[in-house]
Amino acid sequence: MRIGIDLGGTKIEMIALDSDGISLLRLRIATPRGDYFGILNAVAGLVESAERELGRSGTVGIATPGAISTRTGLVKNSNSTVLNGRPFDKDLSDRLARPIRIENDANCLALSEAVDGAAANANVVFGIIIGTGVGGGLVIGREIVTGRNKIAGEWGHNPLPSPRPGEHPGLACYCGKSGCIETFLSGAGLSRDYHARTGNEATAEQIALAAAAGDAHAEACLDVYRDRLARSLATIVNVVDPDVIVLAGGLSNILRLYDGLPSLVGSFAFSDGIDTGIVRAAHGDSSGVRGAAWLGGAV
Repeated sequence: MRIGIDLGGTKIEMIALDSDGISLLRLRIATPRGDYFGILNAVAGLVESAERELGRSGTVGIATPGAISTRTGLVKNSNSTVLNGRPFDKDLSDRLARPIRIENDANCLALSEAVDGAAANANVVFGIIIGTGVGGGLVIGREIVTGRNKIAGEWGHNPLPSPRPGEHPGLACYCGKSGCIETFLSGAGLSRDYHARTGNEATAEQIALAAAAGDAHAEACLDVYRDRLARSLATIVNVVDPDVIVLAGGLSNILRLYDGLPSLVGSFAFSDGIDTGIVRAAHGDSSGVRGAAWLGGAV
């Protein structure tokens, strides 16, 4: 049995899968705020509750924003900020008396979709999250590629490629740089564009609904967004040339973005055309927790 935990800033979700990827049990609780040991106990408690209910033990994998620093062995860049600077994997391993594995949530998304999702049977898979932020993960042969510095797949913190008039130098990003892809392709970036055109505040979901209803400003915003997305994905194709690119996160649900997207990506890539699959995540919001469960070995 494989147990996956999706450890977010507001909720902790647990899933138990059998060897065929069938869900045996799912549980969800609120994340204890500002309490390191509260989070540690909550995660361990979910694992222990699942094992009692199902009558067997399992491997344990954790998906969370951030990563384990190669320099310190401590958590870095987690939105559950009380985890940062802590040996969470070691503490949880000691508590559960078994090895555990922690990976970035975008890495878990990519693994989930490569094992039994929208990119099943593909060898090279790049999974992206476009929502509150912009993340990415690379999987080759059903194995996550983390890279030397544990930042493989972080395409959101590269500059927007081939900037058009008005796009350079771009806005400041929380990472300390300016003009990052994330500042353009996050939900906030889309909302900012709509506000600049109309003076009105709207969420990404509201903009998508307005475009579907024939709002010309909303349609124009989505066209610009798709162009920026295509330019950004073309750099991934040029460097990694994946078999499939899987889109997840709130903005991945805007179906209009997929219209003509592969050919548009191909027009920016260093090729006479591409046949890269660009698809929505089959498991949707469950991809992260399912990918965490597969961390014990995707077989």
